[in-house]
Amino acid sequence: MRKHWIDNLRWVTVLLVLLYHVIYFYNNKGVFGGIGGFGPYPEMHQYQDVVMYILYPWFMPLLFLLAGISARYALDKYDGRTWFKARTRKLLVPATIGLLVFQWMVGYFNTVVAARGGAFDGVPGVAKFFIMAFSGIGPLWFAQDLWLLSLVLLPVRWLDRGDRLWNACGKAFSGKGAIAWIILLGLLFWLGQQCMIQNPRPESADGLYNLYKPLSYLVPFLMGWFVFSHDEVQEVLGKAWIPLLSCAWTAGIVLIVTTFGQDNTTPQYLGSPLNCLYGWLACLAMMAWFKAKFDRTSAFAGYMTRSSFGLYVLHYAVVASFGYMMKTYTTLPAWAMYAILTAAVFTLTPLLYEILRRIPFVRWAVLGESRKR
Repeated sequence: MRKHWIDNLRWVTVLLVLLYHVIYFYNNKGVFGGIGGFGPYPEMHQYQDVVMYILYPWFMPLLFLLAGISARYALDKYDGRTWFKARTRKLLVPATIGLLVFQWMVGYFNTVVAARGGAFDGVPGVAKFFIMAFSGIGPLWFAQDLWLLSLVLLPVRWLDRGDRLWNACGKAFSGKGAIAWIILLGLLFWLGQQCMIQNPRPESADGLYNLYKPLSYLVPFLMGWFVFSHDEVQEVLGKAWIPLLSCAWTAGIVLIVTTFGQDNTTPQYLGSPLNCLYGWLACLAMMAWFKAKFDRTSAFAGYMTRSSFGLYVLHYAVVASFGYMMKTYTTLPAWAMYAILTAAVFTLTPLLYEILRRIPFVRWAVLGESRKR
């Protein structure tokens, strides 16, 4: 039986990613990327940036956790070769070939400032194109990371081919007092965050590693596979949704009040005990809430389940193009830029998706879809 709450939680989280990038694009807290805010911090407070502090500690770990759960269900139905082939088409093709077909346009806006500064003077046109394509990876780091973790999962699955460890995890985290042990898994979440290199320079090799954070995301991915794919564990979570939501909100408020203004993407920030506590409780609370209240579907939810990955792949092209043009070429007030960019992302991205998914080669290369649905 399909787990509608997992589908619903995944597409809702993707929509939150779209909102996050609207705020992120204009942040003034020193977070790498975007075009910058409307004044330096702390001289000018951009309180809307609080959205980043609310979402960033948990929404990407949650997507990897859900991916681990879904991988378990898929590999119960398909053999490893068939599953990994589908993963390669869905994840790796858009994050490699798709860069050359579509994402280079995102890369144009990511590199236009450097180009105006003369950084590309004397660089051949073909080389410029490939630089823009690479710079257009943007949010597709998620697809690249998830493909790599899917590859790692195949030997992990082979080592536990008798499901001894999987069964042991199901028993350990579904019995009496299981919710306490589930919360204590946050220690593993914290350890995963310590795998980042303590170097916040985004232009360095360390910064690239810290963007992808493969070991950090391996932890929730494998917890999804071994622990949260059990129906009994999901039932435990669903029964505790109110206290988990309350605890997550409390931890989040304390985190924001004590750290607002810091770059919330540095290894030091992400690896702090308070950030990890909030991030883990928020992951649990969202799963518990959706398990308890949103385990159903509808025509709209079904559409979002099918299209959410495509929206994720395409949305940053809208953010980068509209966000850059408004900030560079207009004198609109900040609130108008936020409003227009939000409206554009949530209306034009689905429209763009519906257009591209109807073009055969583009559908495969950019969206990872094998045929028109």
